[in-house]
Amino acid sequence: MEEIRKLLGSEKLILGKERTLKELRKGNLQKVFIASNLDEQTKKDLEYYQEINNFELVNSNMTNEELGTLCRKPFSIAVMGLLK
Repeated sequence: MEEIRKLLGSEKLILGKERTLKELRKGNLQKVFIASNLDEQTKKDLEYYQEINNFELVNSNMTNEELGTLCRKPFSIAVMGLLK
């Protein structure tokens, strides 16, 4: 998850399921990071968009609470996207 730490200060990392899915529909993401405890429906949605948009889907070994802590946020984060 060193890659996420490096991207935290940049404007290219977007946080949250809704924003990530919105950018995926536009085809604006090159990589998506997901929490280990992401719900199955969201995972299926991401895999569907992966077939269409050809981006890298990275399964982290961290829970959504741990990702929130890593990003220094007071809330949990299940999905993050990296803009092109």
